[in-house]
Amino acid sequence: MNSIAPTTQLDEGPIPTDRARAGGTPQRKTLLAVLMGSCILAGGCATVQKPDPLEPVNRKVFAFNEGLDKVVLKPTASAYKAVVPSPARTGISNFFSNLAEPWSAVNLMLQGRFKEGVSDLGRFGTNTTVGVLGFVDFASNWGMPRHGEEFGRTLGTWGVGTGAYLVLPLFGPSDVRDAAALPVDSFGSPLGYVSNVPARNTLTALKAVDKRAQFLDAGRLVDEISLDKYTFVRDAYLQRRRQGQDAGPEGQVRDPAGDQGTTAIQSPGEQ
Repeated sequence: MNSIAPTTQLDEGPIPTDRARAGGTPQRKTLLAVLMGSCILAGGCATVQKPDPLEPVNRKVFAFNEGLDKVVLKPTASAYKAVVPSPARTGISNFFSNLAEPWSAVNLMLQGRFKEGVSDLGRFGTNTTVGVLGFVDFASNWGMPRHGEEFGRTLGTWGVGTGAYLVLPLFGPSDVRDAAALPVDSFGSPLGYVSNVPARNTLTALKAVDKRAQFLDAGRLVDEISLDKYTFVRDAYLQRRRQGQDAGPEGQVRDPAGDQGTTAIQSPGEQ
């Protein structure tokens, strides 16, 4: 689930310097190198007939995400939905969606969709000002629909295939291409540039809980109708990918698989 992006993670240290942000720490470079290498190897093994060559590993990660969701995120999201009124939750969702508009505009322009990119910039300007920092979405009713593009989709327009299906810790359902795009998307997230660490962590946690709350009903539906939840979520994700619907408007429940993706800080290709 395209889904929770997000991609800023909770941390306790100081905000990175410009030099560190540009090059990354040695540990981060190593992690990204391992991720990219594993993604390339996994992608080479995937076929149309067998899109999930890493199923044994994916199932273990899926089980980990399910356990974390059951113990932490789902109860928190349920309490959040019970306590926070619906109009306030809508405003919070709009606020986080608005923060993603500039990065969406950049990706649209990288895809050659300049008119839509300008539209997303217009959305950001309109909702940030008239919509009070994005809490109210006036732009959608004024002819500026949300596109929600991320770098994985941009890679797709450049001819990069999706590769093997992957289940990422915390992030949930993904594929090789979107996993490789996550570090780039993280630099496009405004939350990563909030200098106050407690404020950044609070916003990141709120974003994850708000996203998970949107899929509580869908998650219950999956639990009720599926004998094998892993297979159900995987097939729903792959079908959505084939139909090219992973970048649908924010707030639209695109398939019941979304609850797994929202166990994360940010869903590649949002779920």
